[in-house]
Order: sequence, then C-alpha cells, then structure tokens
Amino acid sequence: MRASMRAISGLHSMDISRSDQRILHLMAQGGWIELHRDDRRKIEKALCFSRDGWLYPGFDIELFRRLKRLKAISSREGKPYRITERGLRLVRAELDNR
Repeated sequence: MRASMRAISGLHSMDISRSDQRILHLMAQGGWIELHRDDRRKIEKALCFSRDGWLYPGFDIELFRRLKRLKAISSREGKPYRITERGLRLVRAELDNR
C-alpha cells in the first residue's frame, strides 16, 4: 500500500550508489560540477567542487554521466552543473558533520 501511494504521489525514489550519494550530498550543500572540453567539444574531464571551492578527488566522467542520466544534475545557460530537485529527492538524509 505504501509503495503504491509513493508511486502515485511521485515520491518513489531509487537506490543510488554510495559515490553518487557523496557527490549529491556535496552538491546539495552548494557544490558544483565544471566540465572541460577539447577542441571537438568532447568532454575531456569533469571536476566537482565543494561550496568552499575545494576540488573533490573521487569524481570522474562516468560518475558525471550517471548523475546526468538520473537527471540529478543540470546546467542552465552554460553555467556549471548544479543539483536538481530530483537530485535532492534522491539524496538520503545524512547528518551534517560540520
């Protein structure tokens, strides 16, 4: 009954990997993703930054593509990628350890 109620209300969420979870949590706190492209406009590298501007070391193009496929991140008007409302729903509640 609960599962059907969640599906009807649009709150049905999917399990995401631990690495996806870490990046989405970082982005939910104000982080962003920048892409660097080559001359042919192909993605050369993807960099993830915390809200303080620190580079997150465990981020790669595959992880970027997975988050984009999940529609957890998006870019508008050529600006860096940010978390979407769907990404916020996917992120599990975690204790903020600051």
